[in-house]
Amino acid sequence: MAEFTGRDLHLVKKALAIAVLAIERQPGPFQSASDQSDMKALLDGLIESDTEFGTLCSRGPDRGDG
Repeated sequence: MAEFTGRDLHLVKKALAIAVLAIERQPGPFQSASDQSDMKALLDGLIESDTEFGTLCSRGPDRGDG
């Protein structure tokens, strides 16, 4: 598996968090439960706490300050 650090790691975590939420909001036949489950597992391995996940999901457009 590739290793990400710093800003790259932040962007990977944010992209996974957004993808998980986007899949969750799709209508039934368009949800990919297996993709969502795999993404959640990857994200769980990357984030340090539930608070970090909430922060990733609640931030507005990234202004390059984080």
